[in-house]
Amino acid sequence: MSEKNTTAVPSANGKPAAAAVIRRLDAAEESAQERLIKKHVPAWVVSGAVHVTVIALMILFLPSRVAPAKPVEKVLATTADKTDEPDDENLTNTDPGIDPNIESALPDSARLDKQTVDAAVSTDNVGQPNAADTDTTALAVPGLNASDFSAPGVTGDTGSFMSGTGGNKGDSLNTFPGRSGATKSKLLREGGGNAESERAVALGLAWLATKQKSDGGWEYDMGKKEHRAAATGMALLPFLAAGETHKPSKDKEMKYQKTVNDGLGYLMKACPLVGASAGRISENMYEQAIATVPLCEAFGMTKDPVLKPYAQAAINYIQKSQGPNGSWGYGSGTNGDTSIVGWQVQALAAAKLSKDLVVDDRVVKKAVKFLDLVAGGSRKSMYGYSETATAKPGTGLTAVGLLCRYYIDGWGPNQPGMNDGVAGLMKNPPTAGPVRDMYYYYYATQVVHFSEGEDWKTWNEGPKQEDGTRKGGMRDWLVKSQQRKDGANLGSWDPEGGGGWIGTNCGRLGTTAMCLLTLEVYYRHLPLYKRDNGAVKILEDK
Repeated sequence: MSEKNTTAVPSANGKPAAAAVIRRLDAAEESAQERLIKKHVPAWVVSGAVHVTVIALMILFLPSRVAPAKPVEKVLATTADKTDEPDDENLTNTDPGIDPNIESALPDSARLDKQTVDAAVSTDNVGQPNAADTDTTALAVPGLNASDFSAPGVTGDTGSFMSGTGGNKGDSLNTFPGRSGATKSKLLREGGGNAESERAVALGLAWLATKQKSDGGWEYDMGKKEHRAAATGMALLPFLAAGETHKPSKDKEMKYQKTVNDGLGYLMKACPLVGASAGRISENMYEQAIATVPLCEAFGMTKDPVLKPYAQAAINYIQKSQGPNGSWGYGSGTNGDTSIVGWQVQALAAAKLSKDLVVDDRVVKKAVKFLDLVAGGSRKSMYGYSETATAKPGTGLTAVGLLCRYYIDGWGPNQPGMNDGVAGLMKNPPTAGPVRDMYYYYYATQVVHFSEGEDWKTWNEGPKQEDGTRKGGMRDWLVKSQQRKDGANLGSWDPEGGGGWIGTNCGRLGTTAMCLLTLEVYYRHLPLYKRDNGAVKILEDK
């Protein structure tokens, strides 16, 4: 700014006035842009400061004014206590089977570190005893010589599984996809399972895994302790039913991959592939069948070529060991009883469901003839121990016979003999209290489940009460009877009392395995036969 003085001007009183000062401002020399900046920048600065202050106050004070979120309980109450299950939509998750959140919440005594395995089941030291690593015969699929066809049981290279006489023209489906993914979730929800039953499965698998021995096998804690292959087979089945295998999957995290891998390795080492004993895991046919089922299921689920020769060899031995009357006895080639036949048929069914293992028609037809021998009633709806024993409805042997008919004679839910048989089972439903007879409940639950309809809802969830709720079903009974106190038995079931076959011979390990398989019935096997095309739709939705 500059200043310039001018000539003094007289004031009103005659005295000379002070010199006027004329100020000449240089504002005219500023540009429009500079004036704009000087005008608005201060406002922007003030506005920014105000916003920063407000945000700081919100951060400082807002948390103290909002109540902390309460943890959401993910475990549903059972339908025995209330009608609605508000969290039922959780069952539509990709795989609610072994929920990782459930496992991480398990008490320390039931938890396992994440298990991994670098490769699938190894063939090291497996197969022919003392075979050299370069001996390829140890991996050859065993066949039978011509002379073997003179034996009571035979094995061929072709065969049609559904070769029985009582079929109802149902659709035959591969059942293993029901054990994972969207199909498992749908089967679980529609079949009557819930989050509480799945939590029981998670707890039970965790307990089973802790009982595995260092050699990969398991051992019964009561009764038949020497039958380790049977104990191993029985313990593996609940893991496989839950979708756990020995191979990694891009679609599912395998929490028990190493557990299953080591268990299968134990069975493979017990199964020679060549020689007179090819395929013989045990001389006891009960044990042979129980050990063969997981080999066939694991192969069917993974198509692992390493497993195939062992599964086929074990199945061949079963077929070759069939007795003259179509049954199986305790020893190879002898006549036996309905109970032993039940396990052989489950092994044959698992083999055929794999789609790649061979089951001979002649073995199946002879087994059907044995069922005819031990059946009772005009519709063959009840079964006895042997052809000389009296067949009665609603027994464990009747449940075994009906399940065998379902698998090898085409008996679906519309077959008259199956309907009458299920009606007999419904007169001997689950009851409250400790586990009574898991042998019966294991078989009967499968039969009624495959029968579907109102009978299944009553069996699974209990009879309908006056208020519309259901109480006293198999599902809630098993969940409530499981050991839930932290400790060595957490997740297991007490051995059945009263001389029950499973508890007496297989102890806590066998009882727990059978309880788990019963709770996994919703998705362990897709139905072979439906009253409608629901099973086909499930597969299409997958």
